[in-house]
Amino acid sequence: MDDLVPIKTGKIAKPRPVQAASIPGMLGMFQNHDSACRVIARLKKELDEARTMLAHLERQAPMPASTAVTANASALSNGKRAAEDDELGPDGKRIRPGISASIITELTDCNAALSQQRKRRQIPPTLAPLDAVERYTQLNSYPLHKTNKAGILSIDIHQSKDFIATGGVDMNAVVFNRSSGEILSTLSGHSKKVTSVKFVGDGEMVVTGSADKTVRVWQGSENGNYDCRHVLKDHTAEVQAVTVHATNNYFVTASLDNSWCFYELSSGLCLAQVEDSSASEGYTSAAFHPDGLILGTGTSGAIVKIWDVKSQTAAQDGVKLWDLRKLRNFRTFAPYDENTPTQSVEFDHSGNYLAIGGSDIRVYQVANVKSEWNCIKTLPDLSGTGKINSVKFGADAKYIAVGSMDRNLRLFGLPQEDAAMES
Repeated sequence: MDDLVPIKTGKIAKPRPVQAASIPGMLGMFQNHDSACRVIARLKKELDEARTMLAHLERQAPMPASTAVTANASALSNGKRAAEDDELGPDGKRIRPGISASIITELTDCNAALSQQRKRRQIPPTLAPLDAVERYTQLNSYPLHKTNKAGILSIDIHQSKDFIATGGVDMNAVVFNRSSGEILSTLSGHSKKVTSVKFVGDGEMVVTGSADKTVRVWQGSENGNYDCRHVLKDHTAEVQAVTVHATNNYFVTASLDNSWCFYELSSGLCLAQVEDSSASEGYTSAAFHPDGLILGTGTSGAIVKIWDVKSQTAAQDGVKLWDLRKLRNFRTFAPYDENTPTQSVEFDHSGNYLAIGGSDIRVYQVANVKSEWNCIKTLPDLSGTGKINSVKFGADAKYIAVGSMDRNLRLFGLPQEDAAMES
């Protein structure tokens, strides 16, 4: 190494490529370079899209069933049990396990406890007073859904956490934190519009029904997202309504296939599917009585059926407002003309106010059977679509959440300064 002598020479410039020796050649080089940059950019974009899609699919994939649940129940829960594994009856339809005696006992005990609590329940002192409701105006409007497929079809409110869930025409459900004004999670997985959305229990679970004929059960996670736990495929037509039982262990779905299904929440098992052969129209709505032993369903033919959940038999047909103790209609509302259907009807938790949604929102003061129920407030449809799809009262009727055929969730209540004076 000591014998080596460094030789200093000048830097030699690389010769120009032949293409750069002429203007046409240089133009060709520039075009090739530009094409290469475009290809690299496209590949990067496709890679990012593939990674995003993979992340969505991982969130949508049903979570593994609990080890306490049998393999058969697990297959039922994620809705992927092969058709050849189903037990079929003589008519070719699935044989359901049925609502067992232990479940009926659970429902009956829940009914007795809630019935006693309801009889003793007093009007809360924090309930919004009549004069406050009369001054309600729009507080906020939140664009939660996509613009190319606008429309909010369903709303549910978890009152203790102040979370609002919405189901949209854009095939997504959204969980929104009203206190912070932020979207907590977007629930993507349905292939058609989300027609119904419900919180379960403490808000850690959400159930959605869709026009794609499926029902999905979503489980909240530590990072705030909701992951798909079950995909249920027992209906053969659009699922129009989901209602959760007061035990928070069961729920019912209603479909345009003229049937309603009773599910166990933990396993996703359909315990009973009740078909109504006497009706030609499918179900468009369903709701449990607060005490849990009565189920009400509505059809596209303007018929309301009252069901005994224990026996899964129709107790009474009817329309309008019913006194279920005597099965008689005591009040009829006709707020709109015959060309404007009523889309949503909602009592607040105290039972003091009734909201009706159609071409606008009308709030009535609830009175006894013989007294007049006065309309105390009419709120306009600020979406300009002329169709209110869903109306929900917040805790103590302090605000009203409204979903219309645009992508915005609208909240009506007292302005902040007026609310501070009321409190």
